[in-house]
Amino acid sequence: MKRIFDVTASGLGLLLLSPLFLIVAIWIRLDSPGPVFYRQTRVGRYNKDFRLLKFRSMRVGSDKKGLITVGGRDPRVTRSGYYIRKYKLDELPQLINVFKGDMSLVGPRPEVRKYVDLYTPEQLHVLDVRPGITDMASIRYRNENELLEQAADPEQFYRDTVMQDKLRINLEYVSDHSFFKDIKIILMTFKAVVTE
Repeated sequence: MKRIFDVTASGLGLLLLSPLFLIVAIWIRLDSPGPVFYRQTRVGRYNKDFRLLKFRSMRVGSDKKGLITVGGRDPRVTRSGYYIRKYKLDELPQLINVFKGDMSLVGPRPEVRKYVDLYTPEQLHVLDVRPGITDMASIRYRNENELLEQAADPEQFYRDTVMQDKLRINLEYVSDHSFFKDIKIILMTFKAVVTE
């Protein structure tokens, strides 16, 4: 049922949001040189890598200066990128990942291999399900960039505190998830974005 819902919802979403995709794509191209989409290797279900799609919100090559975005005004973020990230528009192309089967609408957010390699055997169970566009951890940590900005060592704070708590939340989801809980998380995500 979950996969049928994912395919149907992502297909309809891509169709209905196609005008918005076009507007955001033009905005990105006019604002800074580089491609419209940003592709990054993430770790998916069963510990397999896949290419996650996002609207590009940073200058080309920014990921070589670090994988963590710090603060609301990270200098690597473009002018359009600030608003694209604020309203989570950068995540919309992941509907393509959902339609293809790399991801689900709801599930643990996929991490990069660098951090997955630090997981304990128990934490690796978050990879038993498809990663998602949204999850409870993302809602709880929607101000993550601001938290990292206040940390003396953002990388260490993410690795030792934020990532550990997200994994705890996601392991709870993996052990007890349902279609109705997924719908609740989707509604909570919309509310969080709208009231941001």
